Amino acid sequence: MTLLDKLQNNRNALGMLFMLPATLLLVLFLTYPLGLGVWLGFTDTKVGRDGVWIGLENYEYLWGDAVTRLALFNTLFYTFVASVIKFVLGLWLALLLNRNIRFKTFFRAVILLPYIVPTALSAIAFWWIYDAQFSIISWVLVKMGLIDRYIDFLGEPWNARLSVIAANIWRGVPFVAITLLAGLQTISPSYYEASAIDGATRWQQFRFVTLPLLTPIIAVVMTFSVLFTFTDFQLIYVITRGGPLNATHLMATLSFQRAISGGALGEGAAISIAMVPFLLAAIMFSYFGLQRRAWQQGGQDK
Repeated sequence: MTLLDKLQNNRNALGMLFMLPATLLLVLFLTYPLGLGVWLGFTDTKVGRDGVWIGLENYEYLWGDAVTRLALFNTLFYTFVASVIKFVLGLWLALLLNRNIRFKTFFRAVILLPYIVPTALSAIAFWWIYDAQFSIISWVLVKMGLIDRYIDFLGEPWNARLSVIAANIWRGVPFVAITLLAGLQTISPSYYEASAIDGATRWQQFRFVTLPLLTPIIAVVMTFSVLFTFTDFQLIYVITRGGPLNATHLMATLSFQRAISGGALGEGAAISIAMVPFLLAAIMFSYFGLQRRAWQQGGQDK
């Protein structure tokens, strides 16, 4: 019996063989950069100059750095507000599109447009919408008589924070809505029919039928939403580049600024690695959320 025949008869070995190319890609493009980043975070490496081992000095400096603390606050605030609003709007759209409405297929296709458009193009569009002199929002509000001067969306710290959050929500809602809609499609109509016979209202059906059965999908969707939002880079970099006064700097953009623009590769790598505990916390939230309820229909709660 040849080696090929043995592989064909051994399902485990054949599976490992098929997984080998993906494993090599992950090691090359994920594991190696992560390991290199961890190493650089413990050195004083600069662009064009090899560094030496300095231990935790980068992290000690970042702990006392006001800009880094502000970037951490911005990242947590940006992630929390954007993720919550994306979930609420996404769930509402999913419930709406799950009903028997006219042109349902058309609306399902249209809702994907913000997510399909490249992030850089979306960011440029919002940059124009928020422009201090040519903002379409300010122009409409002035014409309606609601304001007497144009709003400085990107010039004031809190205006800028809320503006980039709005841009992230616009881009991220379609992902949440379509994924939750797919989850809603897996719920058998018989549950709703049985609850209606028992006299359940629409809110009670949502609370005791839809929400529990959708919990595993919600856990996955919110994990990805938090991960994508926490590590957002393109939207912030194109619209504000972290300004004004570092008010919109996230950990990702600050890491890029310190490492690439500033040349301090070790410091930038340390900022990136400091993001890992927060990302692991989001993953653990998803894991325990999935463990609470069995995936299979009729499964028992754990």
